[in-house]
Amino acid sequence: MSEPEDKDPLIREVRQHHARRSAWLREGEPSVGRRLAQIGVLGWIIVAPMLGGIFLGRWLDGRFDTGLFWTAPLLMVGLGLGGWFAWRWMGSA
Repeated sequence: MSEPEDKDPLIREVRQHHARRSAWLREGEPSVGRRLAQIGVLGWIIVAPMLGGIFLGRWLDGRFDTGLFWTAPLLMVGLGLGGWFAWRWMGSA
């Protein structure tokens, strides 16, 4: 017996493609301003977690007098989180 139509990934993707195509035909191509706004948001999605990691790492390093022991790894964690957030945001846009 086959799966119900709601759970079939092919049918779900075809419906999603049809909905995107219909929206594009209805709304047209996004403006240059909208594209620039998306680029700006994407930049902040990546930078904000990195800055959070730097601030938290500097605070921990100052509190425990450890040089850059916490700042460098938390910067990398922030970069990873920012990349993941950006990847998910681009997938949903």
